[in-house]
Amino acid sequence: MANTVRKIPLRKCTGCGEMKPKKELLRVLLTPEGSITVDDTGKKNGRGAYLCKKLSCLEKAIKHKGLERSLKTPVPAEVFTTLKEEYEWPNE
Repeated sequence: MANTVRKIPLRKCTGCGEMKPKKELLRVLLTPEGSITVDDTGKKNGRGAYLCKKLSCLEKAIKHKGLERSLKTPVPAEVFTTLKEEYEWPNE
């Protein structure tokens, strides 16, 4: 039997626009109830938007409204503040 090559799921960062493997990205989730959270598992129900794990990508997503576009809803400023404070952003 031939070895099968597993396809790696790619997602686009809403900050820089680069396509990267799903596991390398941070998933921001709009739940069916309307709250916005970070999905660590990548499997929760709701609409997801992806960000590189770089502070510059988060800042680009804020500036160009990338998360709003991907989630198709306005994102409150508190969500961005929480993302900046709670998530460990590595130095580039």
